Amino acid sequence: MKKAYMVLGLLAASTTAAFAQSSVQLYGIVDAAARYTSSVSAGGSKYTLAPGGMSQSRLGVNVTEDLGGGLKAVANLEHRLNSDTGTASATDFWRQSWVGIQSADFGVIRLGRQYNILFDIYTSTYASFKYSPYIEAYKPEIGLSMGARQSNMVKYIGEAGGLRGEIQVSAGEGDAAQQSKSMGGLLRYAMGEFTVGGAYLEVTDTTGKKVKGFTGGAAYTAGPWYVSAAYAENKFDKGGVLGASYTAGLIGAVLNAAANDVAKRDMFSVGATYQLTTQLNLGAHYWYSTQTHYGAAIANVKSKADYFAGVADYAFSKRTDAYLEVDYTKFSGAVAYASGNSKRGGAMVGLRHRF
Repeated sequence: MKKAYMVLGLLAASTTAAFAQSSVQLYGIVDAAARYTSSVSAGGSKYTLAPGGMSQSRLGVNVTEDLGGGLKAVANLEHRLNSDTGTASATDFWRQSWVGIQSADFGVIRLGRQYNILFDIYTSTYASFKYSPYIEAYKPEIGLSMGARQSNMVKYIGEAGGLRGEIQVSAGEGDAAQQSKSMGGLLRYAMGEFTVGGAYLEVTDTTGKKVKGFTGGAAYTAGPWYVSAAYAENKFDKGGVLGASYTAGLIGAVLNAAANDVAKRDMFSVGATYQLTTQLNLGAHYWYSTQTHYGAAIANVKSKADYFAGVADYAFSKRTDAYLEVDYTKFSGAVAYASGNSKRGGAMVGLRHRF
């Protein structure tokens, strides 16, 4: 009887090996840039080696296993790192860590820490630059993505023709550090060189207060030209605890005296990329943001911000490129940098390799 069980076990193992094709892909980006920033202190400037100029340096693993019958098991682990020091870029070592099931007919379900739907729609549908969805060292649009990632998430992704939909739900598990519970949806449509889409996300903190985010926009490619435009909005319940973390992404600004008194923020953006040669891309983007507050002293003040960035990117190959970037920021109202300055300029030259 034991021999029979052994034979059956060997047959089952050999049958599984016949249809289960697995692949493990190691990927990453190493990016570093020499950066100049003005007005960092009262009248002072700063020179740094930025650990990610156009892209944050990272190391990741993609796993795919063919389960047969149109099903695949998928998984991802991604670590973000500082290329200048070799240290981790955040307290969460794995910035993405999820596992899922993919069906050829019914879409994908993924479970774990992953990008939220606001980040997904920004980067996939109306990215600020065609050759790089955003500038890692200067990314005001990502400041309205409500943390960009959520933990404890279940995400469904479905596609039919040019239509793509996503739904996300995450359990906060009573932990403010995990950005609390969330729910939202995304809809995107692509037709030829034209893409349009929007997303809505609602996050509830451990006190029951909500942050609501919406974004919509479109992009169009015509020959060497790529043009995109978008609108984004965040609304904060008074007294919530997520204001400080969600308002920290707008280029190092002290947005107001009390970090959690933001009532509403919106942003309009427009930009273009032009492929001058097969190797050289030129891009520029402008963002305009306004903000209102709950604080009694500034309740009637509408803070404003103007952001501008220009980039020249030269590709040595499909994997390696060099870039030159310049940017400028101007604040007014109840918004300023920690130094007290309301204006700041920046520039950087960097090198990026993707593998």
